[in-house]
Amino acid sequence: MKETLSVDAVLVPGGNGVFDVVVDGRLVYSKHETGQFPDEDSLVKAIASS
Repeated sequence: MKETLSVDAVLVPGGNGVFDVVVDGRLVYSKHETGQFPDEDSLVKAIASS
């Protein structure tokens, strides 16, 4: 993330398999909604387009 998008990522521990990606307070990816863990390319695209 740092090299590709020039952003610092912060991991916030959670539970129950939750994996959400939030950019500037806006949800850009939710494993709970999609039912799957994202691959790196789709995650980078989601963040870049936010």
